[in-house]
Amino acid sequence: MTQRGSSALRTFGCLAAGLLALAGCSSGGGGKSGGERTPSATASTAAGTPGTPAPAPSATAAAPLVPDLDESKQPRTAAEARALIGRIVIGQESLGPEVVRATPFESNPARWPVLGEDCVWQTAGLPEDVLATSTRYFQVPAKDGHGLVRINATVTVHRNRQESGWETAHAMEEILRCPDQRLRAGEELKGLIGFSLYQGQGLNGWTEDAFTESGEYVSKEGGGPHPYLWSQGQFGPVTIAVAGKGAEGFTSEALNTLVVQGTARMMLQAKQALGKAAG
Repeated sequence: MTQRGSSALRTFGCLAAGLLALAGCSSGGGGKSGGERTPSATASTAAGTPGTPAPAPSATAAAPLVPDLDESKQPRTAAEARALIGRIVIGQESLGPEVVRATPFESNPARWPVLGEDCVWQTAGLPEDVLATSTRYFQVPAKDGHGLVRINATVTVHRNRQESGWETAHAMEEILRCPDQRLRAGEELKGLIGFSLYQGQGLNGWTEDAFTESGEYVSKEGGGPHPYLWSQGQFGPVTIAVAGKGAEGFTSEALNTLVVQGTARMMLQAKQALGKAAG
C-alpha cells in the first residue's frame, strides 16, 4: 500500500472508531432534535473541546445501532423534506463553544453542488431525485495560535433509499475522476482519497452506507496545505455529511473531533426522526 493510501486508511479508521464510540454511548438515550454527499456513522455529541481526541470504541459499540426505517415517516413532498431537514441539521451548539456561525450561514435551498468535467465545483438546480437539501456553514475563529477553521454540515433528502444510496457511489466516482478539485476561486482540495463501507463492513456499525474522504485544503487566504476531511452517512432516503477544512496550528485530531461530533449528532437525529420505535 502506498504511503498516501495508508495515511487515508488511518484517517478513516480514526473517524470510524470515534463514531462507533459515540454511538455506543448514545444508543440507549435520546438526543434533542434540531438542526454534500452520502455515508457515515451515528452517535450523540462528543464530550470535550475540539482539541480532545474521540474516545476508543468499547466492546458494546459493535452492537447494532441502525434501526429499521419507518417508511410511513418518509417525506413525500419538498415541504415535508424541508421540515425533516430542520429536525436533523445541527446548529453551532452541537460542535462546541468555540464554534460560531459563518457568513453566509445557510446555502440556497434551490441549488445543488455539481462537480464539472474540469474538476471545478459549481451549483445547479436540484436534480429530480432530491426533494430538499441544506448546508450550514460554521467556523472556529483564528485565535490561540491557529488560523480560521471551516466546518460545513449538509443534509439531503432524496425520494427514496435507492437514490440516497447512489449519492455515495457518485462521491467515489468524483474522487477517482478528480483527486484535485477547485471549490471556488482561491480554494482547492488536493490529493483526495476516499473509502466507502456498507453497514457491517469494517468498523461501520452506525450507518447504512459510510463514506469518508480526506486530503489537503489550500486557500489563498489561509495558505496550506492543511488537513481536509469529509464524512458522510445514509439512513433511508437521507444523507448527512460534515466537511472540515483545517488551518495552521489546528491539529488533525482536533479537526477529526469536530467532524465526528457533527456527523454523529445528525445521524442520531435522522434515526430518531425516521426509525421505527423499539419494542
